[in-house]
Amino acid sequence: GFYRNIVLNNPQKRNALSLAMLQSLREDLLHDVKSKELRVIIISAEGPVFCSGHDLKELSSEDDVKYHSQVFEICAEVMTLIQKLPVPVIAQVNGLATAAGCQLVASCDIAVASEKSQFATPGVNIGLFCSTPAVALGRSLPRKVALEMLFTGEPLSAQEALMHGLISKVVPEDKLEEETMKISHKICESSKSVLALGKATFYRQMSQDLDTAYKTTTQVMADNLNLRDGQEGIEAFIQKRKPVWSH
Repeated sequence: GFYRNIVLNNPQKRNALSLAMLQSLREDLLHDVKSKELRVIIISAEGPVFCSGHDLKELSSEDDVKYHSQVFEICAEVMTLIQKLPVPVIAQVNGLATAAGCQLVASCDIAVASEKSQFATPGVNIGLFCSTPAVALGRSLPRKVALEMLFTGEPLSAQEALMHGLISKVVPEDKLEEETMKISHKICESSKSVLALGKATFYRQMSQDLDTAYKTTTQVMADNLNLRDGQEGIEAFIQKRKPVWSH
């Protein structure tokens, strides 16, 4: 099993990120993540809405502040967990992704979307500004695009989301799975330990200034060469053969 597909499967509720949904998403992401077999995680969804964000019924005043904080905390934990996992995580989006659902797409390493997909942070329209989704949005979109989305709640089309860098690829709906699998298979051809090192380093250096980032990555390149797979890959290249990875 090279890839795991996590399916958001509550279409009646528009795949809202209720506390229960967030807890099970966290569990699915962490499940056997150190396994040698697991190389890629794909997050997809059932129904016309990829994910509508938080379950607003859970955020009404009947629940106390402590409960509300818990919902937002586990949400932040899941979003940051995606980037801490040692394998690439791909969002396969077919439909609408709003608020924390849009945050989920922005938090994945790669996102492939069908042409009918749309992306929005409409919280402002109901008096709850999308401040937590804005963290992921502001880190994957130009500031003025992110702020227009946050201030107006108006959706981006799949093409606009692609143009501004929120997603990696737009394909016709009937090609969505095929394209996602193509990327997955390509990732599976590489060494797991090399990818894990690369992913962790990428996110680390992104928050550093230029000089620090080069210090960090210079060290990591040297470490990478010391990995068995680093040497194997270079030898294979020189000998014009396919590398045999250590796992």
